[in-house]
Amino acid sequence: MLKRSYLPAPLLLLALALAPNAFAAAPAVDPRIEQVLTQLGKAQSIQAVAISPDGKQLAWVIRRDGKPTIEVADADGRHAHRVSAAAKPGECAESGIAWAPDSRRLAFISNCNVDLTSTRVMQNAIYLADTRGNGAPARLAELKGYLRSLQWTADGKSLGFLYVPGATRHASAVAAAKPAAGEIGVSGVEVQRVASLDVASGTLRELTPAGLYAYEFDWSPDGSRIAYTAAPPPGDNNWWIAKLYVQPAQADASASMLVDPASIGSGSLHGLQIALPRWSPDASRIAFIGGLMSDQGATGGDIYTVAAGGGAPLDLTPGLHVTPSWLRWTGPRSMLVSQVSNGQSQLADYAVSATRAQQQRVHFTVPASIGDGSASMAMSLSGDLKSVAFLQSSYAAATEVHAGALGHTPPPAVTAFNAALKPAWGKAESVEWDNEGFRVQGWLLYPANYDPKKTYPMVVVVHGGPSSAVIPRWPGVGYGAAPLSALGYFVFQPNPRGSFGQGEKYVQANRKDFGYGDLRDILAGVDAVEKKVPVDDKRLGLTGWSYGGFMSMFAPTQTQRFRAVVAGAGISNWQSYYGQNLIDQWMPPFFGATVYDDPAVYAKSSAINFIKQVKTPMLIVVGDRDAECPAPQSFEMWHALRAQGVPTSLVVYPNEGHHFVDPAHQRDVLQRALGWFTKYLPAGG
Repeated sequence: MLKRSYLPAPLLLLALALAPNAFAAAPAVDPRIEQVLTQLGKAQSIQAVAISPDGKQLAWVIRRDGKPTIEVADADGRHAHRVSAAAKPGECAESGIAWAPDSRRLAFISNCNVDLTSTRVMQNAIYLADTRGNGAPARLAELKGYLRSLQWTADGKSLGFLYVPGATRHASAVAAAKPAAGEIGVSGVEVQRVASLDVASGTLRELTPAGLYAYEFDWSPDGSRIAYTAAPPPGDNNWWIAKLYVQPAQADASASMLVDPASIGSGSLHGLQIALPRWSPDASRIAFIGGLMSDQGATGGDIYTVAAGGGAPLDLTPGLHVTPSWLRWTGPRSMLVSQVSNGQSQLADYAVSATRAQQQRVHFTVPASIGDGSASMAMSLSGDLKSVAFLQSSYAAATEVHAGALGHTPPPAVTAFNAALKPAWGKAESVEWDNEGFRVQGWLLYPANYDPKKTYPMVVVVHGGPSSAVIPRWPGVGYGAAPLSALGYFVFQPNPRGSFGQGEKYVQANRKDFGYGDLRDILAGVDAVEKKVPVDDKRLGLTGWSYGGFMSMFAPTQTQRFRAVVAGAGISNWQSYYGQNLIDQWMPPFFGATVYDDPAVYAKSSAINFIKQVKTPMLIVVGDRDAECPAPQSFEMWHALRAQGVPTSLVVYPNEGHHFVDPAHQRDVLQRALGWFTKYLPAGG
């Protein structure tokens, strides 16, 4: 859930006062925990990949010397070499790779050789490398601000990108929020715009209006127009009400609004979100994903199109039983679609008519996470659409670059950066069960060194969102499920109603029902797992982050089945939350109204209103500058549990947002969670 809040001054002071003491009182480290953390830290982080239009080269971004670095290789992964504007490795951060149409030039973003005299405003530059020459990359422009999503025009003369002039932070709600100062909502508002750079002259043009915050864009086939999603600033708050626009690719051009989901009345898009606009090859239509989405970037829904000249949008995939997340036109009447299918990643071809898009064949389905790093589940394709490249990871194998022919089987890994790593956790298995008319799916991690003659405790991990899904991936050092498996627990990760993977109807099934139908799905899944494997029902734990943190706070008010809980960045009181945060636009689509119009629907799902029923020991962890799930929500739950005499602990991490970035904090929060479960759910038995 994307939500923004700032701690009121008294709570901020309390958080900062508590934090040093809390870290000093950290529990003794179990040697097994330290071993797992050390192994997780060994995986090399590959962040993006792009295949050249001629299909002969790959470029990827990999973290080396603590910073993202660009390497170029042959299409089979051989002859990899570094491409950089830096004089020596590790000198600066470089990413944002984009191949030119000629397959020779590679554009990228770097903070090498920029003016660093200003420590407040971000500094970046766009470079252009000749991957078949020996010269150093040429700097095209130095920009004072944040930029991302480089995209070439088809003629190779211009580069488009998203640009925040004068940015002081990354344009992301998961980053630590700016400290509150001045008149809130007025001072310091930063606006992301679509900009273009003329490659020959270096001329910069800010294309979209200063009064609109742009989220995604796409060039028309001839480069004369852009399509983009945008809303009035502030950008973090208003993504949920973004509209689709088209305008000439010129500064100060007039924009035409094509789709406003809020104005469609009771139509299929009403109250939903739109993402990923893509021009058709003949420029007659623009396709996009429309659905109930709880987070920008976690894209999922139905496939829609709208005429480029205006008209009513059409849902091409009503009743679909998978969740499309990414699409690419492969012809005037065909698309390649990445989709979530029952907890797995799937790539499929669709035939597209004027009114329908029908799946024709599935290229492959893998129990793994896939994507090229540019958008959710995005694929990098060669110009002839015959070759594909992407990153893939699972519980069995850490991230590698996969590339090859687009066919009926997934292409192989062409790198071996992480090939030597072996899981310290047990095997992963998909589990399915029926509940209240739904066929529900989830993932079960077995304990490491599993012995079927023994009985084990189990921890249920609820994913964030709720519009998201658990898809197998190699875990990072941050909070997650795999370390629990490594320490001898079964770990159950359900995809209950509200999740991606079974169509839009399934996603919308928990509207106005947070913590009820989805919790019943989860408990039914626990029953199904216990019939399958030797789980001790008296040693069940519960955890999660974000929406999973909310469920970890709420579930103990509805059931006594869980014996220990760790709630990460949770929400305890939807009513007070609505008034605390500065990101409230996401809430009416899920709750059906604002809290001022229907307070009862918010109260119904608030753990604080059922606090007398909680008996379960609960560890609560949160960042003090969390812009999505504000820290006061964790304070409120902790305070209430203490008042009821329930064992509890609250740890606030200074200068952290929704995603922790300090390695020491990443390790500490995982260590504490594992220690909490070890205390209340001993793994022996």
